Parts: sequence; C-alpha cells; structure tokens
Amino acid sequence: MAQLVECVPNFSEGRRPEVISEIIKEITSVDGITLLDHEMDASHNRAVVTFVGPPMAAKEAAFRGIRKASELIDMRTHTGEHPRMGATDVCPFIPIAEMTVPECITLARELAAEVGEKLHIPVYLYEDAATSPERKDLAVVRKGEYEGIRDELGKVPSRKPDFGPNEMNLKAGATAIGVRLPLVAFNAYLNTNNIKVANAIAKAIRSRSGGFAFCKALGFEIKERNCVQVSMNLVNYPKTPIHRVFETIKLEAARYGVNVTSSEIIGLVPNDALVMASEYYLRLENFSTAQILEEKLKKSAQTQKK
Repeated sequence: MAQLVECVPNFSEGRRPEVISEIIKEITSVDGITLLDHEMDASHNRAVVTFVGPPMAAKEAAFRGIRKASELIDMRTHTGEHPRMGATDVCPFIPIAEMTVPECITLARELAAEVGEKLHIPVYLYEDAATSPERKDLAVVRKGEYEGIRDELGKVPSRKPDFGPNEMNLKAGATAIGVRLPLVAFNAYLNTNNIKVANAIAKAIRSRSGGFAFCKALGFEIKERNCVQVSMNLVNYPKTPIHRVFETIKLEAARYGVNVTSSEIIGLVPNDALVMASEYYLRLENFSTAQILEEKLKKSAQTQKK
C-alpha cells in the first residue's frame, strides 16, 4: 500500500462559506489529494477541513491552504467562542498508511519552516512534533490566544516560535503545526445557558485538571441555541472512550439539575470508536467488526482486487 497521511487544518472562519470554499479549492488543486470532510461552526467561527494524500502532496496542499487562509482571513477583526491564534489555527498531520510518527514529524517541520519563511507567520510545533515538553500541549502553546501572543512575541523569551518571525503577523496571526494520532472531536449540549456549569463539567473531565487521561475539554456558550456545550478532544479513544466520558458528563450535569440534550461528532471518527460505544450501550456479546456489513464488503472488494 502507498504511503498516506491525513491532514486536518482548522481555520478561523465559520461564518463565510465562500472563504472556506476558496481554501478547499487551493487544497484540492494538488494532485493526489482527496477531500474527506469539512465542517463549519458559526458560534465557534471555525472550520475543520480533513484531507488525505501522499506525504509530499499533503504537505503542499497544507501550505496552499495556509497561504490562502492568510489572504482571506483577518485575525485583527476575528471573534468567536473557540480559542484561536491564527487564520490557520492548527494543522496536524496524522499517519494513516505506511507512515510512521517520525516521518510525519519531518513533514510537519518542513511545512513549518516553509510557512515561517515564505508567509512570515510565526509557527509553533505541538503534540508529537513539539520541540519542548511544554509545547506538546496545544493549550499551552495557544495560551492568551491571538491577542496574548501578539503582545508577548519578541518580549517574552518563552513565546519565541519554532519557525518564522519573532513578531506577530497581524493579519494571519500565528499557527501551530503538529503530529498526532486520530482523535475524536466530541461535543455535548446541555439544557442550560449557564456557562459556569459547562466550565465545571469540562474541568471535571479534562486531563490537566484531574479528569480522564486523554480528554481535553472546554465549556462554550452557544448563543444561537440558548445553551452551553462541553467541547472535547478525545486524543486516545481506546483508553478514554466516548461512552465513558459521556456517562461522566451526564452524572456531573445531574449535580446541577441539568441534562445532556444531544451530542455531536465534529469531522471524521474512527470506526472502532463507535463500535466501542455500541458494545457498551447495547451490551453486545462477542461482537466483532467482521459483523459490520460495510467492513465485510470492503474486505471482499480488496480480496477481489488482488
């Protein structure tokens, strides 16, 4: 099988579909790139684009997307619920087929150098590509968001980027480029508009405040729905599965007389993550992915090709 890498850039634009369309057009103009998914959120004012391709094609597509975002998105006027620091806020590479984490790290660093040099955007390496332990955590890299980083670049030594200028690109902001394994972006909506409740639940479940080891969580106010949301990244879903976190959110919410009204998955989700949730809630015995019709058809098609 040929080498494949997935890339999931997050852009700070969730209200103008025409802008994301232009960015996607740039990304898919690279030969060998397949667009898998894209989603926009107006309240967060953020878009998540997912594509896959051979390593060099993926790097080129990511660069073109970052370049176009820097042309079309102005961080000086950007507002939204989600933490952000740049027009292209984050750009992670995920090894998919015949790719190792070290190979993806090389890819991330090459892209970071190109973005810093050619686009004059400060770039921080995070997660597995991080150059220091504290920068593995995106929340640490993005602390203070656009405004805080803008005010400290060139003044606070710990803010110096890994690549690019040691001053903020006022229009495009700063960007984090990294390497990670597949994660589940999972949100739970509550039947209250009290942001303190969402923040308290997020604090109870996230790893850095004593919750689940592989859960990152924040509380958000969703004004158009008159409610709040607990927004999560489950960065190791086999060890911190969706159902375990979801049940804990329900228990924590009940302490405040609040219920979970619905949940959502942002972007793509690994099949195994949903199978694990199905096994838990349906109490399935001796279930395997071989019983999933689509999986069986896929394996049959692969056998016929050989």
